Amino acid sequence: MERKKSWLTSGAFAALCGTTKETLRHYKAIGLLSPACQGDNGYFYYDVEQFYDFYAISIFRQTGTPLEEIRRCLRGQDTVQTLKLLREQRERLEVERRKLEHMDFVLSSALRNLEFGPGPDMVPQIAWFEREHLLALPAGELEGLMTPEASEDEMLITVLERCQALCGRYGIQTDFQLGAVHQPGEQRGPGPISHLYTRIKEKADFPYYMEKPAGNYLYVCCRGRWDISEGYAALNHCILDQGLETVGDFYACDLAGFILNSVEKNAASMILVRLER
Repeated sequence: MERKKSWLTSGAFAALCGTTKETLRHYKAIGLLSPACQGDNGYFYYDVEQFYDFYAISIFRQTGTPLEEIRRCLRGQDTVQTLKLLREQRERLEVERRKLEHMDFVLSSALRNLEFGPGPDMVPQIAWFEREHLLALPAGELEGLMTPEASEDEMLITVLERCQALCGRYGIQTDFQLGAVHQPGEQRGPGPISHLYTRIKEKADFPYYMEKPAGNYLYVCCRGRWDISEGYAALNHCILDQGLETVGDFYACDLAGFILNSVEKNAASMILVRLER
């Protein structure tokens, strides 16, 4: 049989599809994609238009569609069934997309914190910080969920459980790295904690949303210690000594995060407050 110009050898067809001849042989063996014809020389050939069959198979396989479903779809050529299958796979992809977006948000947050630089410890500095979206839990509300004699671990459990519940209820993505919001106190220093917060991926319309504005911030890094009270003192001293004008709340946040903060020598935290323009 004379080979038509549109026919391709298995090697040429594999190259066109970006696959291997072994994959084509496997698809042929399971009846998923068979060559268009067999020549007088005994070789099998593919029609160039079968590229689209292979492409469809690849897309379906990447979305986790069972081989039998793919085979049924390609053989049946049923529009209604194909639409149903495509919608199901798109929904599955949407779920995976959200998972990947969440992973990217968490890893980006960790990278940003850990790459903040080996700046000096307890030395106030000024830098520009981008806006952040926060899930902020009022301190008074949290106190109502705990007994007065609750340990630090019990407090942490309560905060994390509350964050998880709210994220599940409102469909919010967070990195679960905790921070605290302090209202301005006397002598322009940080006052009592008003909220505990965790960063969320984007602005959200729900009662616990808070925005940390973009701007120039005075900040101090506290490294190698869990107790950051000296950091508060250093920041307050700098504000008073230099006569700086601050605006809004003070923020204290963890930099080492879930990866390193279990060892005190690796602990790193930041306290910051926005400066007046």
